[in-house]
Amino acid sequence: MDLIDAIRAIDKSHEDDILNRLYTKWGENLDENNILKEYPRPQFQRDSYINLNGRWEYSIVPEESKDTIPAKMDGEILVPFSPESILSGVERRLEPDQYLWYKKVLPDIERSKPDSRFLLHFGAVDQFADVYINSSLIGSHSGGYLPFTIDITNYLKYTQDRKKLTQNVLSVRVKDTSDASFHSRGKQTLKRGGMYYTAQSGIWQTVWIEEVPDTYIRELRIRPEEDLKTVSIVVSTNKPSNVTVRIPGHEMVKSPASSDSFDSAFTGDFSFSSDTYPSIGEDHSASAPSYYHFKFTLDDAHLWSPEDPFLYPLRVSTSQDKVNSYFAMRCYSVEKDNSGISRFCLNHKPYFLMGVLDQGYWPDGLLTAPSDEAFIYDITEMKRLHFNMLRKHVKIEAARWYYHCDKLGMIVWQDMVSGGSSYAKPVVSYLPTLFPKVFGHMPDGPATYKTFSRGSAEGRKEWLNEMQNTIRYLYNVPSIATWVLFNEGWGQFNAAGATVMARELDDSRPIDQASGWFDEGSGDFRSVHNYFRPLSVEPDKAGRAFVVSEYGGFTLHLDGHCSVDRVYGYKKYDTIDELGVAYYNLINGSLKPLIAKGLSGAVYTQVSDVEEEVNGLMTYDRKITKINPNLDPSLLSNMDHALSEAIK
Repeated sequence: MDLIDAIRAIDKSHEDDILNRLYTKWGENLDENNILKEYPRPQFQRDSYINLNGRWEYSIVPEESKDTIPAKMDGEILVPFSPESILSGVERRLEPDQYLWYKKVLPDIERSKPDSRFLLHFGAVDQFADVYINSSLIGSHSGGYLPFTIDITNYLKYTQDRKKLTQNVLSVRVKDTSDASFHSRGKQTLKRGGMYYTAQSGIWQTVWIEEVPDTYIRELRIRPEEDLKTVSIVVSTNKPSNVTVRIPGHEMVKSPASSDSFDSAFTGDFSFSSDTYPSIGEDHSASAPSYYHFKFTLDDAHLWSPEDPFLYPLRVSTSQDKVNSYFAMRCYSVEKDNSGISRFCLNHKPYFLMGVLDQGYWPDGLLTAPSDEAFIYDITEMKRLHFNMLRKHVKIEAARWYYHCDKLGMIVWQDMVSGGSSYAKPVVSYLPTLFPKVFGHMPDGPATYKTFSRGSAEGRKEWLNEMQNTIRYLYNVPSIATWVLFNEGWGQFNAAGATVMARELDDSRPIDQASGWFDEGSGDFRSVHNYFRPLSVEPDKAGRAFVVSEYGGFTLHLDGHCSVDRVYGYKKYDTIDELGVAYYNLINGSLKPLIAKGLSGAVYTQVSDVEEEVNGLMTYDRKITKINPNLDPSLLSNMDHALSEAIK
């Protein structure tokens, strides 16, 4: 073990640091009239789309003034950037005892049909949101990372003939406790420093309105089956209706009278707050939602992989509504190879996961990418560096990020967002990092709830609910291969029970129960973090696949491209050449030989620098990639070839 590096890597808060004003090239060239205008929900797309991103009014008020929409606002904010971010134009922190008010005059909208309805969508609001139309409270939402939708039809003002919306004002009140409470917050902290970053608040994903007919499609559930030729599709509508599903070369129609049109097995899976149907406020349906189950057989299906990310178009329609979507034929599993070693498999074939940790932070937008092109750049640059997997770390990303992973061919390991009260770092971080065999096996049941910062029963219940809704929300995403439930003990509790709960919702994907340590023995992976010891493969008594779900973290500070002069990371280098040699020695000398011994995947830390954590493959502003994969062709790692040789 490199004990000196381990001691240096103990993170400390440096909340008094003033961060350098770094911009990405997309932030530098931001067009305020065209902010994240792309359709925000590619797997459930209608023609109707009114984007509300842009200039809003804002005001930050104390607790005693929270119940009244301010008559005079503090200024303007650029939505969907949080007020703490540079791109918002505000650069003020919302404190836990304050409230943030937003106000926006809605555009006048022509109504296409006299009985059509208007749905208001929020991609994400951190952390608690109360929504008002024309000063009337119409709905509330808790949780800073999941989308929500409100049917606002009955609260809007119309012209006398009701053919046009006019003179409507949208207001949103936000409260955010960040890490001052047990709610899920990921890497956000009020005391920035080390591996924890600037806290943000408020609206941080696209806000938009769509018009839908009186009878409309609520939700889709798409499941490619493990036989790699069957795809099951469930369509939910708010009222009974004829439903047509079309994929290339196939079409199927079902009506309310169809004997198999309702499948009760899927009812519970739709009973959650998602972004594709009204989940808050009045229920304007004439009856309970209807469900239609379709099953298609695709002979000689075109399979999805990072090397060939083929997507099938999908169109769902009723007599009144039409939705465009897509899916991929692929299967993720853990299976034994010819030598009896458990391995991660793509389409039933062993596939080595060359992964990289993705925090999803930006210097100018914080959790909000400055543009759609920024998403594409991160993914394509990691593919250029020979990675085939991104581990989205304790964050739920905007839907378009997953779409680009689907389209460009990047496997995703999706973390749940971590929460809990203040972490006891020596117990859950430092000691397990230094001595994992001694301190990495603490049980996570009732006796240790407080040790794991999970003393609140309300907080435990809230996390389980959010975990389930995360799986439901992202269920259809082809590129997501694994659910990662807990990371390094942050707010961990009853991991074995949570694994059962997750498996009941989705048995089509493997589960990484506890990434790092405090493994409860279930899930599909033995998942370790190793920054300071020689990389190795550890035998697993349960016969699970072995992954190093975090390693590397080599640091290099580049002047002019870092938030602060302070350096946090796991091993420091002074030049790009030194870093490059160390990186390729690590990959080819240490990592690659472990594939034959049973290593199924590895996740290098990380995509980019974030604030003082300068262990990224790219600088925080994305202007310099520190590793050049073409530096020496003899050093390049062909992991697929290594795996095929290992399992012969």
